[in-house]
Amino acid sequence: MKAYVYGANGAAITDVAKPTPKGTQVLVRVHACGLNRADLGMTKGHVHGAAGGLGTVLGMEWAGEVAELGPDARGVAVGDKIMGSGAAAFAEYTLADHGRLFRAPSNMNFEDAATLPVALATMHNAVITNGGLKPGQSVLIQGASSGVGLMAMQIAKLKGASLVIGSSTDAARRSRLKEYGADLAVDSSDPTWVEQVLKATNGEGVDLIVDQVSGKVANQNLAATRITGRIVNVGRLGGTHADFNFDLHAARRIHYIGVTFRTRSILEIRDIFDEVRKDIWGAVESRKLQLPIDKVFKFDDIGKAFEHMEANKHLGKIVVTL
Repeated sequence: MKAYVYGANGAAITDVAKPTPKGTQVLVRVHACGLNRADLGMTKGHVHGAAGGLGTVLGMEWAGEVAELGPDARGVAVGDKIMGSGAAAFAEYTLADHGRLFRAPSNMNFEDAATLPVALATMHNAVITNGGLKPGQSVLIQGASSGVGLMAMQIAKLKGASLVIGSSTDAARRSRLKEYGADLAVDSSDPTWVEQVLKATNGEGVDLIVDQVSGKVANQNLAATRITGRIVNVGRLGGTHADFNFDLHAARRIHYIGVTFRTRSILEIRDIFDEVRKDIWGAVESRKLQLPIDKVFKFDDIGKAFEHMEANKHLGKIVVTL
């Protein structure tokens, strides 16, 4: 089968053996897959948790149909239309644990379905499970113009946030954040953005920051969070190391929480998918929660899809179809 594999000369489409499902695995015939920032890093040889390096079939999320079941797989049948996340998504066939997938709604095509698994699981876990957002509270999403950022704002609105603030350093993308739930859009490269947040919250700061930037905004985040507020660190697009004002952190008594899927067990990931199904799946089926597709590429042009992502001018998801 065809797959997009990282090799000695970089990533390329290669013929590899079709996998066989074992245990609770499901074999999926992939019809579309979504690109993510971690994929871009792995095309350059970076390791993402246990994934990456020579011989890695790249890709993290997909939509397709069940082709075969492992002996212990439950909850789906051959032919079911599904979407999910896991390793080796950029291929004609991929494997997924039966608890790490969703049934794709009947009113959703494969391209739209491929945009959702990572964003739904990541941001429901960040905003609701770890962020503890309650109706009437305020939230700031750092890096809001990414697919996961757009989903975070929509989830916050759905769950009753009184004020949703999104950040983007790109003026064109920032101007569109209100389409996806932002009441206020700020530029995190503008030295006055903290003052803008404080003004919007009567000087108190937001109840919750979901941070995909980190790095140089770490101390600004502390200043923009209310006393006893929460910061959930999801991504580090702005850098993995920076100065951190421990005194400000302590003075504001902020709960600072780090999350990643890289160190979670499959049991923990199944729980996250279950929470999405229980809490917000109705909004997915009604298309209240959805993501824009910036551009669709054929699998043979997957290299161009990554070039488009690296240019960093897109809003929403980049999708590859097979």
